[in-house]
Amino acid sequence: MNLFGLWRKACIVVAASATVILTGCAAIDTTSSGVVGIQRKQYMSSFVPEQDLNLAAAQNYNETLAQAQAQGALSPNAAQVRRVREISTKLINQVPIFRPDALQWDWQVNVLKSDELNAWCMPGGKMAVYTGLIDRLKATDDELAAVMGHEIAHALREHSREQMSHKMGTSIGLAILSAVVGSQAVGDLGGSLTDVMFHLPNSRTHEAEADLIGVELAARAGYDPRAAISFWEKMISMSGVNGNESDLLSTHPSPQSRIDELRVAAELVMPLYLEAKKQ
Repeated sequence: MNLFGLWRKACIVVAASATVILTGCAAIDTTSSGVVGIQRKQYMSSFVPEQDLNLAAAQNYNETLAQAQAQGALSPNAAQVRRVREISTKLINQVPIFRPDALQWDWQVNVLKSDELNAWCMPGGKMAVYTGLIDRLKATDDELAAVMGHEIAHALREHSREQMSHKMGTSIGLAILSAVVGSQAVGDLGGSLTDVMFHLPNSRTHEAEADLIGVELAARAGYDPRAAISFWEKMISMSGVNGNESDLLSTHPSPQSRIDELRVAAELVMPLYLEAKKQ
């Protein structure tokens, strides 16, 4: 087959693959927009059901906790754990603003002993906060609320499921194309294309959405939304501009841009914070 014929066949397969991939995805709204105005449609694959992903996350979380317990990495500081859980409870009470069904999730929050400056929330509300944020960063309650609200937002928006849907769809299409063209280079090129088109842009988008929703959750829970600014300033100071020490800084292209956006968002939700403080 000549080069033109190969190219034509590849184009036909790509078009067919795209149809198959898009057929398996649906545009949904995982959350309402809130005051911060999150309105982006998300495409989720039917091959990555929410319920199955939540079950897998729960199993993974239990395994993580079991391993941490075996290694003595669960925080023995009862006051520290209580503090984190009290903050998380106030934040979780606000999730119906964005997603009513999330209030019924089996939320679990634990503190892990680690110098790493990190926290995360798995699908379905399985959370962990590292002691590095408390002991090294000296985060205030307001600052902990900022980072925990940010992580909760990732779960509410189902960002993990969205990334898995994109990667699954791309992998299916590239596998079909590689089989037809018969070149490993196609797979390599496709991997680079996936990073550019899906991983980096979506990571930045996800981080921006989590920042905005996190600020609003914190404000509604009675935590000063401006603490998100001081939190990230501390993170930048301790981790360096490139975020070499923390995953929390690794996916955003410009720390200063992030702070500027948070400053705008904090002012937007200040009335919610002031109203919550009256109660």
